[in-house]
Amino acid sequence: MRKPRSTLLTTAGAAFAAVLGLLLSLAGPFVGRAEAAAAGIHVSDGRVVEGDGSAFVMRGVNHAYTWYPEQTGSIADIAAKGANTVRVVLGSGGRWTKTSASEVSTLIGQCKANKVICVLEVHDTTGYGEDGAATSLDQAADYWISVKSALEGQEDYVVVNIGNEPFGNTNYTAWTDATKAAIAKLRGAGIGHALMVDAPNWGQDWSGTMRNNAASVFASDPDRNTIFSIHMYGVYDTATEVRDYLNAFVGNGLPIVVGEFGDQHSDGNPDEDAIMATAQSLGVGYIGWSWSGNGSGVEYLDMVNGFDPNSLTSWGDRFFNGSNGIVETSETATVYGGGDDGSTGGTAPNGYPYCVNGSASDPDGDGWGWENDRSCVVPGGAADSGGDGSTGGTAPNGYPYCVNGSASDPDGDGWGWENSRSCVVRGSAADR
Repeated sequence: MRKPRSTLLTTAGAAFAAVLGLLLSLAGPFVGRAEAAAAGIHVSDGRVVEGDGSAFVMRGVNHAYTWYPEQTGSIADIAAKGANTVRVVLGSGGRWTKTSASEVSTLIGQCKANKVICVLEVHDTTGYGEDGAATSLDQAADYWISVKSALEGQEDYVVVNIGNEPFGNTNYTAWTDATKAAIAKLRGAGIGHALMVDAPNWGQDWSGTMRNNAASVFASDPDRNTIFSIHMYGVYDTATEVRDYLNAFVGNGLPIVVGEFGDQHSDGNPDEDAIMATAQSLGVGYIGWSWSGNGSGVEYLDMVNGFDPNSLTSWGDRFFNGSNGIVETSETATVYGGGDDGSTGGTAPNGYPYCVNGSASDPDGDGWGWENDRSCVVPGGAADSGGDGSTGGTAPNGYPYCVNGSASDPDGDGWGWENSRSCVVRGSAADR
């Protein structure tokens, strides 16, 4: 979200949005992808996972810290509503006051104390190329390097969102090279966190620039640990547009989250129901905009009135308490002791929901079921990388678990042999 103006679309952009869902990704399936080192939050097989390999599906709220630093209780209030993620707006000193390393440390501490994952973002980049006050992604990378001391050792708890909506509707084709360069700069400086990159076109990617170049951007990251973020406002006013965009990433094995969205907007009426339902069915994260403090005509995007957690707006009530909302779908990160064993639902490590009714929802026995109009994973089945190994399942490294455990592993290296293929002994050195 940009501040203080509302998002604008060019005429060409509006026309393109009408056919966006019909375009095919130019990148094609991203095959043979490398895996990030299993340290902290990282990307594995196109999904966001934690250091232990457990899937992490963001269910979060944006908080405008840089404009309201006095609202010190907001992270705790958001967590108390059930969110597992808070995306925190920071300033890099270009347009807004620089958020110091000590402030970053304090914010991370608040996230950890309240058991939420911190997505930290630089907002000064918003609309670069169109908004003359915006700063570049290169400048944002310099900011992250300047506060590196606050980030070190926090890879389990922090995602670095390099820059908010880093291009407007002018010169947006420069997004690809600028994003690759910023990633390279951060990796070269030793920042090993999961990185999040926002789309151009004020975050909405009506041009398809991020979608069509995501595979090459991901491949440019030596850690293969970049998450893509789409902001869904007026461009995404139909369920078809929402589904087509998110499915383009999921189908190509690329990690995607909805980093911002609302229930209405001056540039069109986003389909928040489709956004939340599609994200849930695909195991994709979402982060709503925003907790409180919106102005300049978009006050309707506040989830609570005046930062009061006891005063939900209609948007806030829908977001937290409605269908596919925070209360219904959010799970605490396993690094804080959260997660779900699948016995009462929850999310499997591959990002899909567990079947509540288990094998009863899986008549063909392939480990995949169907409930609530969506695919689900049978706990402990062939599709469940979180199974206990007694009935197989898939390890986080993509190999099947050995049904017979260590009995199939005579040399004790964690690798066994069953059914004419290698298998992983659950809990061994190879199980990662």
